[in-house]
Amino acid sequence: MTTVTSQPKITWEKLPDDFPLPDDPVDNIDQPTLAAALSDSLEQTGRLQDNTLVATNYGVCARLEGKFVVKAPDWMYVPRIEVSQENVRRSYTPHLQGDIPGIVIEFLSDTEGNEYSSKPTYPPGKWYFYEQVLRVPQYGIFEPEQGVLEMYQLNDAGYYVLQPPQERRYWIEALGLFLGVWEGRKGNRQGYWLRWWDESGQLLPWGVELVEQERQRAEQERQRAEQERQRAEQERQRVQALIAQLRAAGIEPET
Repeated sequence: MTTVTSQPKITWEKLPDDFPLPDDPVDNIDQPTLAAALSDSLEQTGRLQDNTLVATNYGVCARLEGKFVVKAPDWMYVPRIEVSQENVRRSYTPHLQGDIPGIVIEFLSDTEGNEYSSKPTYPPGKWYFYEQVLRVPQYGIFEPEQGVLEMYQLNDAGYYVLQPPQERRYWIEALGLFLGVWEGRKGNRQGYWLRWWDESGQLLPWGVELVEQERQRAEQERQRAEQERQRAEQERQRVQALIAQLRAAGIEPET
């Protein structure tokens, strides 16, 4: 157990196996889809390691003044865990089991203000928990209907301040990538999404996009092969016509 000297007293302990976890439904039907899309491109481009933890609606816990507190971010990224994935199937305790999350993201819910709650008393609000307890370096709040992303960064004083965008995207230090809003379709959902861009400004593809790119590449190759076949056939016909002309003139062409 690791103890952090602060006010209030915070300790990092594994959640007991019999601790009841909340089993509430998500506030918005789009939340699982949006979260899965965030992980998709990271996985497709090989940016998730065996000791990386990416989770959706997954419990992160700490003990606050002797009481366990569990929050389940809509999406989070932990750069490195020090235990096997099997040991964090039910919940995750930073410091005890690995790094603190490098970034957490909440999709704005119908419960007004929940993502902005800085209530310090038990049970603390999400904002307070991420900022003052976990001290997550970056906290994103995304409103998917209007496509509005707010990114907050922990300053030197230990408080979240609004992070200025760079050409409408936000640099995420833990991943070495830019995060921004993209509008389009994935599956049966048309709308705004959160997506990743690399340092050069290249959009990280989803798996379905890689499949489409491969389909287009195969189609282009098929068309190239067909054009080559047609060119060869035109050349054969040209040679046959020339041979016919020579024979008509009484000249037998050499083989």
